[in-house]
Amino acid sequence: MSVVSRTTPEKIRKLSDRVVIKVLGSGCANCKKLEANVREAVKELGLDAAIEKVEDFKDIMAYGVMKTPALVVDEQVKVAVPRHYWRVK
Repeated sequence: MSVVSRTTPEKIRKLSDRVVIKVLGSGCANCKKLEANVREAVKELGLDAAIEKVEDFKDIMAYGVMKTPALVVDEQVKVAVPRHYWRVK
C-alpha cells in the first residue's frame, strides 16, 4: 500500500524560506495604514517576511486588483481593502 501525498512541492515551504508580502496601493492614507498594520502583525507573529510596497498601477493591475489597498502574500492576492491588522494575521 502506498501513501499518496496531496501536498505538492510548491505548497511545502522550507523553514528557511522567507514569506514575501506586498502591499498594493497608491500611497493613500488607507494604503499607508495597511502597510503599518502588516509590519506590526509580522513583528508580533515573529515571521521572517519581506514586506514590499507596490505603488505602480501597471504592477497593481497585473495582480487583477482594481481597488486598493490590497494584500499579496507569496504572489497570491489574499484580500483587498482590509481595515484592521487582525485581518492580516
